[in-house]
Amino acid sequence: MNNEIKIHILHTGLVKVDKALPFHGKFRNPLAFTGLFRSEVNQVTLPVSSYIIEHPKGLLLIDTGWNKTVRESNFKELGLQVQINTGYLPAGWAIDEQLAKLGYKPSDIDLVLMSHLHCDHASGMPLIKDAKKILVSDKEWRVANKLPLVYLPHEWKGVKVETYQFEKTGNGPFDCFYDVFGDGSVLQIWAPGHSSGMAATLVKGTDGRYIVLAADTGYSHTSWEQMVTPGICISRKKAITSLGWMREKAFDENCLAVYANHDDTVKEQTISLPYE
Repeated sequence: MNNEIKIHILHTGLVKVDKALPFHGKFRNPLAFTGLFRSEVNQVTLPVSSYIIEHPKGLLLIDTGWNKTVRESNFKELGLQVQINTGYLPAGWAIDEQLAKLGYKPSDIDLVLMSHLHCDHASGMPLIKDAKKILVSDKEWRVANKLPLVYLPHEWKGVKVETYQFEKTGNGPFDCFYDVFGDGSVLQIWAPGHSSGMAATLVKGTDGRYIVLAADTGYSHTSWEQMVTPGICISRKKAITSLGWMREKAFDENCLAVYANHDDTVKEQTISLPYE
């Protein structure tokens, strides 16, 4: 981890949802994303991604995927949210298992950065509670602990979570980000819409090239290509603004790629950027 940044794109579960959840604008029924009164033919199974970043300044993890509880019972982990989400976690896919494949333990992680706290991103937090620090935006933390039907606070019970504040610094769809190392190499970009405090992660090499881990601003690359927002949004207007920024980045010559968390065309892979 001396002269480069390595981003490992990993799958830490699968989620079955109604097609209207990733692509809201394609369906007339405003509640279609819930799957209520809709048949199995309308459902799709998508990957749940997490990202391990080997950075010269520390080992980072973005999101945690599903807890192993879903292998036994979705209802035990998700409660009433099983109506919207069905989680799957094949053997070897849990975040601690994925870490072990790379030769790491949860206690080796210097910093966990949560994009947001919806169940498919936060369920695995107990598996990495021994990480040195776990961070989420203060905007997301405040809301997540006040809306128990939307969020599942038991997923971070017993986990020490700290918060950070976005700063008005002129980057991102709302000109706000959090500079993780203070050198511009890893930025948490405020990209609300799907959730109040959601952060996309921009990772930049010293040659100026970068990738964007878009979280759930959109569920796949077609989301910003066709400007289709997710079914669940706290603000459709903000969601479109965030998608527009992702679209702009995707066409930037210095952008190697923009990755959505649930894009079924994205395979597990490792991307290297120079850091000198």
